[in-house]
Amino acid sequence: MSTPTAPAKSPALDLFAALDAAVTAAHAGAAVLQAYAHKRAELVIDTKARNDLVSQADREAEAAIIDVLKARTPQFGIVAEETGGTPSGVASWYIDPLDGTTNFIHSIPHYAVSIALVAQPGCAVCLGTPMTESGPVVAVVYDPVREEMFTAVHGVGAWLNSHRIHVSRTASFNDAVLGTGFPYSDMSFSEHYMPMLNDAIHQTQGVRRNGAAALDLAWVACGRFDGFWELRLKPWDVAAGTLLVREAGGQCFDAMGTHPWPIDGNVVSGNDTVAPALMAMIQPHLPR
Repeated sequence: MSTPTAPAKSPALDLFAALDAAVTAAHAGAAVLQAYAHKRAELVIDTKARNDLVSQADREAEAAIIDVLKARTPQFGIVAEETGGTPSGVASWYIDPLDGTTNFIHSIPHYAVSIALVAQPGCAVCLGTPMTESGPVVAVVYDPVREEMFTAVHGVGAWLNSHRIHVSRTASFNDAVLGTGFPYSDMSFSEHYMPMLNDAIHQTQGVRRNGAAALDLAWVACGRFDGFWELRLKPWDVAAGTLLVREAGGQCFDAMGTHPWPIDGNVVSGNDTVAPALMAMIQPHLPR
């Protein structure tokens, strides 16, 4: 009598191969952005919603990124800001081809390409046990203006170009410099946000609003900001930044406590001192 054969396990994700593909894709997208940066007057700009713009540069950069990722990693799903998509398979790419579109359109040199691979529960990764919950496992945030490439791999660490990075060591919330993002399109929660901002101004060393959440989170990861919070972003805005902060030794979580990562765009982040204090500050004002 033959012995039943155990079901075959799915192969572990090769996170470093995925990272290499994401870095290549980020460069391809950034090349499109920088070409348009020198001829912004030629940009075709559409309005998706109030104060929510999309340009020809966004669309073409996204197409360039997707071309690379489909060629290099056809096994993964794709969720992209402009062309959409739904998660599929064991892992999916979350793509923001131009985080900071308003900055870009107004010639403010602060924007980035953001790409993250989000794995599903049970997915095995090459350097660890299977994932117990969904979350980003590869991250790339590329600032082409400063030529700063932020990368992270689940369980391995985070880097800025070739240097390991770590969140700040600020030990007091009173000494913290925070990043945030104001309501800009959906104004329905502004009455909740403004008391948070008022508290932050009075309780910390300062608050900055730079207009590109992916870079804000990358700056938390490398210690430029001590913390960052924002509400009602999109998953592609925060997926890569979440992993960057976590792998740089910090905390990045869903402000509502609903999901294992801030997939709904309600994000709080910082070092082990600042993140809990920031959460305590905003919690009384969160929408119920």
